[in-house]
Amino acid sequence: MKGTGMKDVWEVWTGAAKERTRGRARPARGERGERGPSGLSLLPWLLMGLGALSHLLGGEAPNPWLGGLGLLAFNTLYIAIVFRAFDRRRRESPATWGLLLALGALTFALAIGYGREWLLLFPLLGLAVGAVVRGKERLRFIVFPLVAAVGVVTFWRDGWDSFGVVYGTFISVMVTAAILALDETVRELRETREELARSAVEKERLRFSRDLHDLLGHTLSVIVVKSELVRRLAPRDLDAALGQVADIESVGRQALTEIREAVTGYREGSLATELDRARDALSTAGIEPVVRRSGPLLEPATEALLSWVVRESATNAIRHSGAAHCEITLSGTAERVRLTVTDDGRGPTEPGGTGSGLRGLRERLAAAGGTLDSGPAPRGGFRVTAELPVETSVQHRGEPTG
Repeated sequence: MKGTGMKDVWEVWTGAAKERTRGRARPARGERGERGPSGLSLLPWLLMGLGALSHLLGGEAPNPWLGGLGLLAFNTLYIAIVFRAFDRRRRESPATWGLLLALGALTFALAIGYGREWLLLFPLLGLAVGAVVRGKERLRFIVFPLVAAVGVVTFWRDGWDSFGVVYGTFISVMVTAAILALDETVRELRETREELARSAVEKERLRFSRDLHDLLGHTLSVIVVKSELVRRLAPRDLDAALGQVADIESVGRQALTEIREAVTGYREGSLATELDRARDALSTAGIEPVVRRSGPLLEPATEALLSWVVRESATNAIRHSGAAHCEITLSGTAERVRLTVTDDGRGPTEPGGTGSGLRGLRERLAAAGGTLDSGPAPRGGFRVTAELPVETSVQHRGEPTG
């Protein structure tokens, strides 16, 4: 046990900080060399246009200069479109859609004018369409009219032998759109997973800082109060002073255990134990404690939350209130339980009486469906009231215990 408590705390704290820093400084997916498909992956398919180029060079095509310019324009438009298709902002821009329409019109013009090998430009048009149009709804309104128009042109120019071109165009559109949409979804899921991991680290870091505040704030306050008592008792009652020293040692050992539990995230406070500790700490500080408990038997999670409220409220009373009396009352019904801590002191010195401990408790109780209110008591002093839902209807009644 010696020395290991703060070591665990330091390892978890620095580990959370490293994860947080690593999450913020993590390079983009492309920067890590895990690039997905890009415009380069669609460029090799331009080899399908070699048939049209061969037709031009063979001297069989009418108006070869016009055909050559048309093929050059086709390649230029195709390259521009596929590179824009992998940038979401540019893909959705009107300019990209204008280029796609121009590519479609040019493809149909070349296919109608030259036929034969030029019909293989249609599958290339399908690749460009699939890269830009990835939504299922938009594909439905584009792919079938496109394939029907391709079928009309190819059957007119090449008869039934061109069925493969029609089928290839349909497959080019659908497969390209499906693969690129799947890749985009996977990347978004990966980014979401990384964001959730960063959020989990932040949440754990917040939980850890709250637990440390609540644990160490109370423990150090008790140690300070008992140390002052030892200083007063030592000159006149050494045995009583040694008894207080033993209590300080016990409190320190218990704090180490609680810090380890907070580090691992499994701390569930016992409300009865916390009430006893509060009573002892208040008595040591010269504040008369009165503890009353009644109501339903509570679930461990509910007891743990209320234990934090007792600890924080008792700590505030010892450190800030200057009170002479402090009353802790636990009561409730089968539906809700209420914990009230009231002292007759001056209350917290912060404006509004809401330090970081009470703010953190308020957030914890709100997450569990409860509430926490704090402020001046009707008859003077300061009051903290916490309410939580009760998960069980098993009743446990008790009498005042202090």
